[in-house]
Amino acid sequence: MERLTRLHPKQIDLSLGRIERLLTRLGKPEQQLPPVVHIAGTNGKGSVLAFMRAILEAAGHRVHSYTSPHLVRFHERIRLAEAPGSSSLIDEDALISVLEECETANGEDPITFFEITTAAALKAFARSPADVVLLEVGLGGRLDATNVIKRPAVTAITPVAIDHVGFLGPELAGIAGEKSGILRFGVPAVIGRQEPAAWAAIEDRAELVGAPLYLQNRDWSVEGLVDNGFRVWVARDQIDLPMPALMGPHQIDNAGQAVACLAHVPLAVNKIAMATGMRSVAWPARLQKLVAGPLHDMLPKGAELWLDGGHNPAAARAIAAAIRSIASDGPEPQPLILVAGFLETKDVQGFLAAFQGTAAALVAVPGPDGHLGLAPARVANAGEAVGIPSVTAETLEAGLAATVRTSADGPPPRVLICGSLYLTGLALAANGGSIT
Repeated sequence: MERLTRLHPKQIDLSLGRIERLLTRLGKPEQQLPPVVHIAGTNGKGSVLAFMRAILEAAGHRVHSYTSPHLVRFHERIRLAEAPGSSSLIDEDALISVLEECETANGEDPITFFEITTAAALKAFARSPADVVLLEVGLGGRLDATNVIKRPAVTAITPVAIDHVGFLGPELAGIAGEKSGILRFGVPAVIGRQEPAAWAAIEDRAELVGAPLYLQNRDWSVEGLVDNGFRVWVARDQIDLPMPALMGPHQIDNAGQAVACLAHVPLAVNKIAMATGMRSVAWPARLQKLVAGPLHDMLPKGAELWLDGGHNPAAARAIAAAIRSIASDGPEPQPLILVAGFLETKDVQGFLAAFQGTAAALVAVPGPDGHLGLAPARVANAGEAVGIPSVTAETLEAGLAATVRTSADGPPPRVLICGSLYLTGLALAANGGSIT
């Protein structure tokens, strides 16, 4: 992997030419796959994929899936079907073998790390039997390396928001136009809740390419029920399901979109499998509560430690709403303390503004990825600018220690590590966690 990063001077350089060249040399594995569900969007696309995988495996199907970025180790990105109803992360030997095969086929030609590892995933999928492939877009859609799939079974676009402006532009309509680049002639496209500007751009693209749209609140819908479940309407069918294992009101929308997508996948899925999938779904670092481990044990008795990798203002609003909906374990309200680190390309002040009136304090820690990480002082300044008392710490562990001092005179805090999937991955690793 270290060698592969040297093949192109830029980490991100959106294009399809390089990966199409490599896939041709590899025998065009992207044309040898079972039905593909291709998922784009800004927030929620990984959760939608996780719901679909949980439901399909509960129904006894064999599922390959591709996601990014990883949290603890690269293997998380490539999950291979095993026996019906089960899958596992690609193992070390298989990963080395397919990466070396791609490296040899590519030679010294320029190609980004994401492009060559996406080619490796597609090659691994093509040589291993499965009933379906769930494919998450990495960045954008139109020029993303995953967009080599010319005829997916269904496409999906989750809510689009402002993010990655250096690559996708600063306007919501332009970003949605890039995301909708995965739409295909005659292929059903299941669209989640959108702002008007995003919806208009998606509609324009769908009309241009001839993609039939299935829209939330027109062709499918979802609502919570008073008895703590939720209901999905899709294809004139009413489906009552238990609350999903992934926390937060926004996950009901994600679960509903997953069910709506599966209506267009040529595989049998019954309501029992859907209910089982809702209860069993797992997607780490999305409002994940850590209940044990070295980081958890640094906090006082009664404190809670949560992780969420959302990193843009729209995600922050969903996280803040979800946190407010969680009742405290003890008799007193628990103050929320953010331990946050960001990449330098993110709208930090916009993210933190979502927690105005909800967070009692902010501890800013170094952003991940070396030079791409934002200095804690700048994060703290953004926190102060939106009215959240803020301090800095030199490490994640020092940040957690600071939360203990900050809350020493009050009830045990609720601590949320947030701002970056990379930071939450570091937290999982430091807490002794692994993803299987």
